[in-house]
Amino acid sequence: MSTVIEMPEATTTARTAAETVASLTNVTKRYTNGVVALDGLSLTLARGEIIALLGPNGAGKSTAVKLMMGLSSPTLGEVRIFGADPRDTATRLRTGVMLQVGKAPEMLRVREHINIFRGYYPQPMAYADIIKAAGLEGIEERFFGQLSGGQKQRVLFGIALAGDPDLIFLDEPTVGLDIEARRAMWAQIRSLAARGKTVLLTTHYLEEADALAHRIIVINKGKVVCEGTPAEVKSIGAGAGNSGAQSGLKIIRCVTTLTAQHLEAISGVTHVELAGALTSVTSSQPEATLREMLALDLNLHSLEVQSPLLEDAFLALTSDR
Repeated sequence: MSTVIEMPEATTTARTAAETVASLTNVTKRYTNGVVALDGLSLTLARGEIIALLGPNGAGKSTAVKLMMGLSSPTLGEVRIFGADPRDTATRLRTGVMLQVGKAPEMLRVREHINIFRGYYPQPMAYADIIKAAGLEGIEERFFGQLSGGQKQRVLFGIALAGDPDLIFLDEPTVGLDIEARRAMWAQIRSLAARGKTVLLTTHYLEEADALAHRIIVINKGKVVCEGTPAEVKSIGAGAGNSGAQSGLKIIRCVTTLTAQHLEAISGVTHVELAGALTSVTSSQPEATLREMLALDLNLHSLEVQSPLLEDAFLALTSDR
């Protein structure tokens, strides 16, 4: 799917009014082997936002992040961070990065890692604040090589915060974390945004994007195919296989004697799926649809109503079909 789904007017207006922290404008990135990683891509990140950048493998996510980090230059188009070149020293001092494949010397202690990185910045975050934010209490004196995978992730998160950055890139930040540690990191990411920090998150945990992001940008084949709040993206994705983007879509699951033909004739129903005894009905008018279903089938039971899953929307928006 290559058609960009436009943002609802209210969301677009709110984002325009916010302070722009980073932007890619009509950016194309073509490598020497002829591969086009980004194809006229444009996006903006606003102050205080948590943005999830999603896409299948090879969609161009890593290339877009490298451009914003100043590690690569566009073939065409413009990249601006805080209104300046991302390669400028002053710009880099205001950014923090946590990479999925990040490593650190194993024979340095946690405390040493944090203090070394704090020393690179003129106005670093307080040591105690980093330790608390990254959940490193009690392991400051341990060598990095002695830590579990989840503890290493938390150290790398702490290093990303060392300079008290205004823009933070987090690449798969919760890989290897248990549920409690993951929820704790989510809380810290929300806290950063509440302080006016901008967080760009790339993750394959769509539950994480749904829970954290103020706005989701879905890219495929180097282009933006959809952007909006998690609810907007899920509604757009649910309608992508039918008549296009629709707001307010819900999925009604139940056991009913009504046939697919009966259900499809009900106002608001956009899709019907049968899976054994369970029937799933997607509707743009869920309340009206449900009232009519209950009136037609007095024995309807095992009822559940939910918003479309982000996973389903993601697959619909990035499918080649």
